[in-house]
Amino acid sequence: MQHQAAHGSWASPVDAALAAAHDGRPDFLGAVGDEVWWTEPRPAEGGRRALVRRHADGTVRTLLPPPWNVRSRVLEYGGRPWAALDRPGTGPLAVFCHFPDQRLYAYEPDAGPDAAPRPLTPVSPVGGGLRWSDPLPVPALGEVWCVLEEYTGPGPGDVRRVLAAVPLDGSAAEDRAAVRELSDGRHRFVTGPRLSPDGRHAVWLGWDHPRMPWDGTEAVLADVTPDGRLENARTVAGGPEESVPQADWDAAGRLLLASDRSGWWNLYRAELAADGTLGPARALCPREEEFAGPLWQTGLTWFRALDSGPVAVLHGRGDAVLGLLDPGTGTLADAPGPWTAWSPTLAAHGTRVYGVAAGIHRGAEIVELDTATGRTRVVGSPHTDPVDPAHYPESTARVFTGPGGREVHAHVHPPRNPAFTGPDGALPPYVVHAHGGPTGHAALALDLEIAYFTSRGIGVVEVNYGGSTGYGRAYRERLRGEWGVVDVEDCAAVALALAAEGTADPARLAVRGGSAGGWTSAASLVRTDVYACGTIIYPVLDLKGWATGETHDFESRYLDGLVGPLDEVPERYAERSPIEHVDRITAPFLLLQGLDDVICPPAQAERFLARTAGRGVPHAYLAFPGEGHGFRGADTMVRALEAELALYARVFGFDRPDVPELELRT
Repeated sequence: MQHQAAHGSWASPVDAALAAAHDGRPDFLGAVGDEVWWTEPRPAEGGRRALVRRHADGTVRTLLPPPWNVRSRVLEYGGRPWAALDRPGTGPLAVFCHFPDQRLYAYEPDAGPDAAPRPLTPVSPVGGGLRWSDPLPVPALGEVWCVLEEYTGPGPGDVRRVLAAVPLDGSAAEDRAAVRELSDGRHRFVTGPRLSPDGRHAVWLGWDHPRMPWDGTEAVLADVTPDGRLENARTVAGGPEESVPQADWDAAGRLLLASDRSGWWNLYRAELAADGTLGPARALCPREEEFAGPLWQTGLTWFRALDSGPVAVLHGRGDAVLGLLDPGTGTLADAPGPWTAWSPTLAAHGTRVYGVAAGIHRGAEIVELDTATGRTRVVGSPHTDPVDPAHYPESTARVFTGPGGREVHAHVHPPRNPAFTGPDGALPPYVVHAHGGPTGHAALALDLEIAYFTSRGIGVVEVNYGGSTGYGRAYRERLRGEWGVVDVEDCAAVALALAAEGTADPARLAVRGGSAGGWTSAASLVRTDVYACGTIIYPVLDLKGWATGETHDFESRYLDGLVGPLDEVPERYAERSPIEHVDRITAPFLLLQGLDDVICPPAQAERFLARTAGRGVPHAYLAFPGEGHGFRGADTMVRALEAELALYARVFGFDRPDVPELELRT
């Protein structure tokens, strides 16, 4: 029997600690012989990433205890932080990046109980140090090839990136000069190299300011000499208006590329002649679907060629699913199962493909597809329901109409709790989630942070506003020059549509988001009167400050596309920035910030608060030492979730004695 109670006041077993414990997902899969390895979040262990190994017999164990943290800081968002060399009879050799010092380490997990990681690279005395990602062991040369990000001074732009070879014997651990540079520095940004099956060619991606990798990248092909030098480097695909987010090889030595030259990221293949000449690229399965996504980290994989010929691909409109593509016929067969959203990390061994997938009622887990039988099974990080699934929302993907009749994609998560229903005739409050990026995508998958609210009677809607990925280049370029306009309008259009149809209470709408979503939340409070309150998490608040040295190198020219070059349209920077218009904010808000954030630094939040003080707008500020861009520690996530709920309780008028009261200042 259901009890009637005010929306927001329902009792729920999905508490903040439970949501925090299930935050994050496995990532960076790799096949090591007939084993599968990956990294896995550990919120209760200070938010570190653990390296996990699944043996051929199915046993799973964590390879390194705390405080080892397998995570790279390249581009600040990181990249693939590990690789392992399979050595039958000897045991694998793993190479990984340790987050605190960013050194590369070698580790032989089967060398005995006293085996410990040994450093391969030195600590830099300059700036942000030496950072490494996307490692590729090259045993014939006794090296590991990877991306080197080297700071040359104290500023965020004092940095260079090249492909580099690190000796596996440890000779570079104290001597930077022992690191051999491979590429010529023609691009400011590079991804790790991919070697052809015969080892004679390498391909990698590069791009330069002011482009972001989803604007335009170049695929660079080079010849590999017997002594491991890269020669005759030439651009073979991509350009200023063509994004190539992944390049790799098939077993026959043909080059595979994901490119959006058609307006959609599709998969292409080109033959490489004996003289190194690359033939024309042919689309293998031309569709108005995405076969790749935004390259926020190095080492992301949307496709993986099998030795037997087929190519495992992630594809779809909106969320991606796993399919098996026959390159000869262009036919595509999707993997069976309940998973609706696959992450861009694929591995393959023999006839088996491995990926990370989630579903509407399933958290992210490691899934194996046996291409010989067509069967799927979970082989790692299995989803288990920590509560009765009746407390999960019945989520749906919908398309709304925005200004000018444009389509706006969103995921609606209504309140749901088997023990409660709202009062007769009462509509629930709704929180509009604006995802980060902004060149990103909110996937339709189980998220206990969302269930934390929906199981208490608060609806959530995630808006894939114009600028989001998953719907083609034209959709994501709607935000070009319009950041702070299109995203704000699309979120408001969805919120108002839910209110107009009788789904949401129009007087109890909130907006929330982190990073670029924090910007959209703050801009929404400035530019609209739709929302009764907002939660702003590690946001951009001051465009001019962000464009003139207050962020990291990777995104330091991002605003050229999102807003326009500062020297050409300075008035937009002033007109759009929430910090310049705090007088327009009348709704209460909660601001959450990591004090170690170098992407959206606390200085912006502090200036914003200083201008807000004394204006009579209730607000709260929680700052978390040791947290960067994206909260990882369990204690932080619990405090942030409970504070957000406390804000809604105060503003929407329901009782929540189970969470600490939020002190609001004016």
